[in-house]
Amino acid sequence: MQKKFQVLTLVCAIAAGMMGSASVLATPTYRVGATATGIPFTFVDIKSGHTQGMMVDAIEAIGKAGGFETDIQQSVFSALIPSLTSNKIDLISAAMLKTPEREKVVQYSDPIYSYGEGLILQEKDPKTYTSMADLKGEIVGAQVGSVFIDALNRHGGFKEVRSYDSVADMMRDLRLGRIKAAFGDRPIVAYQMATNPKQTKGLKLSDTYKSVVVGDVCIVMRQNDPETLAQVNKGIAAIKADGSLDRIIEQWKLN
Repeated sequence: MQKKFQVLTLVCAIAAGMMGSASVLATPTYRVGATATGIPFTFVDIKSGHTQGMMVDAIEAIGKAGGFETDIQQSVFSALIPSLTSNKIDLISAAMLKTPEREKVVQYSDPIYSYGEGLILQEKDPKTYTSMADLKGEIVGAQVGSVFIDALNRHGGFKEVRSYDSVADMMRDLRLGRIKAAFGDRPIVAYQMATNPKQTKGLKLSDTYKSVVVGDVCIVMRQNDPETLAQVNKGIAAIKADGSLDRIIEQWKLN
């Protein structure tokens, strides 16, 4: 009887150990917020209904190298940080520039990509623009929640600064003459103009305007979470070292 009891105890101990090991080795899944309109960083493919883009490919590669799974969830840009801080998502992987203001409420990973704002105009506009000051007294627009709309409001001197939920809405009003100019993520606008000329017909991206709001695109997470930060940065370092990030950037024509 004692021998049977010892065997049973050993089996239970082994089983408990295996369960413990399984829990330790379990791969976490992070809910990742991404926008549906930030081509080519994040957008919804009409045919498949899936979210894709440079930052989707990047976070999936980072997760594979860093030891976590990803569950991509769609969100409007202005809701990304509130969704993160309220624990509805765990990470943000989108065209969201790192700023001191945002760092007060969230933390950022190591940089993945850098860029600034682009100035969008009607194609027939003959004037040369080099700075925001050249649009003094005009009605201009930018995407709500973006660093660009904050920069425009701080700069001042405009007749009105209008906010838009998406770049597409902003371009529509510019095309219709409701605003004089629009400010948006330069690589997003350039990509859309290169790949979808029908949608951007009648508009142009200024080649003389100098970006003033230049920043890094990173993975965003909640503050005071050193474990997740280390895991994400580990993945970023790995895909930079093996050339995966460069290949992703090149695939989406952002190099």
